[in-house]
Amino acid sequence: MKRVAFIVSLSTVLALVSCNSHKQEKEEVKDYPITNPVTMDTVVAKDYVSQIRSIKNIEVRTQEKGYLDAILVDEGQFISQGQLMFRIRPQLHKAELEKAKAEVTQAQIELQNVETLTNNNVVSKNEKAVAVARLQKAKAEMQLAQIHLNYTEVRAPFSGYVGRLDKRLGSLLDEGELLTTLSDNSNMYAYFNVSEVEYLNYETNPQSKGSDEVDLIMANNKMLPYKGKIETIEGEFNNETGNIAFRAKFANPNKLLRNGETGKVRMSVPLTNALIIPQKATYELQDKKYVFVVGKDGEIHAKQIVINYELPDVYVIDPESISAKDQILLEGIQKIKEGDHIKGVFKEPKKVLKELHLSAN
Repeated sequence: MKRVAFIVSLSTVLALVSCNSHKQEKEEVKDYPITNPVTMDTVVAKDYVSQIRSIKNIEVRTQEKGYLDAILVDEGQFISQGQLMFRIRPQLHKAELEKAKAEVTQAQIELQNVETLTNNNVVSKNEKAVAVARLQKAKAEMQLAQIHLNYTEVRAPFSGYVGRLDKRLGSLLDEGELLTTLSDNSNMYAYFNVSEVEYLNYETNPQSKGSDEVDLIMANNKMLPYKGKIETIEGEFNNETGNIAFRAKFANPNKLLRNGETGKVRMSVPLTNALIIPQKATYELQDKKYVFVVGKDGEIHAKQIVINYELPDVYVIDPESISAKDQILLEGIQKIKEGDHIKGVFKEPKKVLKELHLSAN
């Protein structure tokens, strides 16, 4: 009786094993779509940290010593070219100008007397030449005194916004002391650094050279409504960073941008022979991205990838991470694990991209 029971139990185990074997075999032969990474030229939008500068930004300094007699502007005020900003107490310079005028008058009288004596052959012509020289010197000193007096009035060299006032009324100023800054914010410059590879791609790609337009993302993550244009590229690379500076110009009609702001310049970067895979073919594990590579025997192996750029529905992959010849699992990633065997159904990479509604070239 025990022998019969053992045979029945053994038959049951064999049946279960056979059932599981058939089930596993069925899973192994299940069709899974696979594809290759595709190599193609594309353009990606990349953000670069930028420093925003006024098209004109200067320090307003005094050219004369003296007491600050008047402050005629306020911080943040818009002023026009030629508008009076500061006045240094002018009494001393007015007195020097009057003295210089008197010396000119004296030199003119002396010259007239010498001319009379020269015409009567009383003095030599050299005496007349000396008198002429004295008059020229007196006139030059008068002009210099006038210049010093003019410097007691500090006027705006161009229209713009006044910065912080560094001195207060009555301050004793030395020559060259900083009074404030002045910024012309009608247009703004955004400076940003580009790597050597991206610079070469930009310079040699006709598509990028045909359109120099860029966008500016402000500090609040909102886009400036006005497009900018790349105007200049610095003359040399920074040896420490390996980057080169680009400069883009943005219109600023509403005066929203101010000197010293930060933002991000969004530029279209051309990529040559970029290696592209669909995002859905990847999975994440401990903040790292992986794909399942399918071997010739259908066995699955996980492979870590490095993502250079992210585009809608696809990733641009570092070519050292994976080869364009590798076959990767396209769908069913959550259903399998390392070492499983599948039957792959190959799908053309470009057809896969088209199904993703991607326009990458």
